[in-house]
Amino acid sequence: MSHYKSYPEYKYSGVEWLGQVPEHWEVSPMKWAIARNDGGVWGDDPSGESDTLVLRSTEQTVDGNWRIEEPAYRALSAADKEFALLKAGDLLVTKSSGSALHIGKTTLVTPEIEEMQCCYSNFMQRIRTTDDIRPKLAWYLMNNGLVREQFDYLSNTTTGLANLNGTMIGSVHIAIPPDEEQKAILAALDRETARIDALVEKKTRFIELLCEKRQALITHAVTKGLDPNVKMKDSGVEWLGEVPEHWTVRRLKFIARVQTGVAKGKDVSGKETVEVQYLRVANVQDGYLDLDEIATIQIDKEDLERYLLQPGDVLMNEGGDFDKLGRGHIWSGELSPCIHQNHVFAVRPHGVSSAWLNAFTSSTAAQFYFMGKSKQSTNLASISSSNLMELSVTVPPDEEQRRVLAQMKLGVEKLDKLIGRTERSVELLKERRSALITAAVTGQIDLREAV
Repeated sequence: MSHYKSYPEYKYSGVEWLGQVPEHWEVSPMKWAIARNDGGVWGDDPSGESDTLVLRSTEQTVDGNWRIEEPAYRALSAADKEFALLKAGDLLVTKSSGSALHIGKTTLVTPEIEEMQCCYSNFMQRIRTTDDIRPKLAWYLMNNGLVREQFDYLSNTTTGLANLNGTMIGSVHIAIPPDEEQKAILAALDRETARIDALVEKKTRFIELLCEKRQALITHAVTKGLDPNVKMKDSGVEWLGEVPEHWTVRRLKFIARVQTGVAKGKDVSGKETVEVQYLRVANVQDGYLDLDEIATIQIDKEDLERYLLQPGDVLMNEGGDFDKLGRGHIWSGELSPCIHQNHVFAVRPHGVSSAWLNAFTSSTAAQFYFMGKSKQSTNLASISSSNLMELSVTVPPDEEQRRVLAQMKLGVEKLDKLIGRTERSVELLKERRSALITAAVTGQIDLREAV
């Protein structure tokens, strides 16, 4: 942002975190720029007649935008509806959350939202500004890192939840420029953030395409192989299609042992126990292990050998997101001794390599099978060990498995590097966006003549 000028004169704001502000800006608690500061309503379960859409904090994104996918309708009294009816320019603040990322997130009511004739829930606070500050500028301010940190600092904590109230919101100090200057700042911020947002969207879409290409590369490798001229045959499995003629297709139960894990809370009273590390669903991610937090469990000493993880085990979660079901990680003895939760499968191959099986279960073909056999609820799915054992797996000759996996690894690594670089460029763009807003709303840069 070196091409932006600073203001000619500054003064100390009197607020440590705000620091120096332009000499002609007014510094005061936010409450002096607030005309209304109201809690929300929730009403009763919908009756099916004259119900009102009530917006919730879950429909506010971390960066202060709306994402209304499953609107909630409630039965409100006439008085509650009149009181909480939203108007364009209203600001809604999340005032209760277990996450510092969400406490204080603020969304702006647009004309489109106003047309929906909706109200807002009691986990949100409505702020309606005075003429001293334009609502859009207040929105930029309240989603800025400096103000959000103040919200997080001011919020008290009960049972793990951070809670804001109207008084706390009003106590945050802000610096307010003259109205014409606000207009110039908003014009510059809207223009520059729109440009950055467009770049982020373009790069994010590019990442999605790269991920799709990565998935297609893995799927093609484990279902078609490397030779484009190889003779193909019908696999006999509808979702698998044709495979190289010299490959075999075998159900998982004939080439691997599926080991289920230990349920936490199993009664071991009266038995000789041993404490061991315990791998849970949260530890088994999409292609890697998260070992930052490892639980321990007391287990019957006689059961230890049965449940111990062994190097080469392919770990898979029993359930999870639709697009991650069955994807796992090859255990290489990262922790020892270690057992696994009953919601984590340890698949121990003997008729195919661990690397091949792990790649195959990550393929789109296997995902199609898992989805067809899984129990589904909301955005989650789960698969039973019996259905997992019926999975049809391609089995090339051993040497060909190694060649295909080596070639696939090279392609995946290239794509991963490109994905990583693009993700980093997205992070830098978001950091630039945040820094620009911070500089603008605190007067570090002069946008009155920005073009």
